[in-house]
Amino acid sequence: MSEAFGLGAALARLRPGRPLVIVDADEVLLRFVDGFDRYLRRQGLFLDLGSYRLHGNVKRIDDHAAVLDVEVTALLEEFRSELDWLEPVDGACEALAALGARAQVVILSNITVLQAQPRARNLSTLGIAFPLVANAGPKGPAVRHLANRASAPAFFIDDIPAPLSSVVEAAPEVLRIHLVGDERLKPLLPPAGDAHLYAADWPAARRFIEERLG
Repeated sequence: MSEAFGLGAALARLRPGRPLVIVDADEVLLRFVDGFDRYLRRQGLFLDLGSYRLHGNVKRIDDHAAVLDVEVTALLEEFRSELDWLEPVDGACEALAALGARAQVVILSNITVLQAQPRARNLSTLGIAFPLVANAGPKGPAVRHLANRASAPAFFIDDIPAPLSSVVEAAPEVLRIHLVGDERLKPLLPPAGDAHLYAADWPAARRFIEERLG
């Protein structure tokens, strides 16, 4: 199972000379925070969206006391263990369907191999049937390998600035799009300085890519 979600498996499916779109999952394709908040509320907790982070923002409904970081980590592990029911970000499915007709698509998500299987089920249920890579750490090296294999115009979409900066260092020729799918989260994170485009939504990201595909 680990090989199915490894970088090598995705590389083997790429065709040199065809454009490539590399996409993050959480808050780009899938509404992770929305799903996590619903999960928390079933346990008497809630996510206080005061900043763009999870640790420190999980609180008890009864007294609004913050949950310890170690408890948040445990909650996240349990939540992610069978993560196959998240809802899509508005416009994501339609945009990928259109882009998939003109470019190759790879989903690059920082999850464990065990978490990759339910994530793949989630994406498949939504009709998103592209290679999924379970990444760890900075995304720049993986993006570099994928872009080199494609040897064609390549794009990378993420909701967090750090992965976009990582791609600047490892694969500066890749065009970078900053997209935050949940409207509640957008005010918490300024546009990434290392992005070529801060996309307000998926239609804007799709237009940016299609214009450059000609």
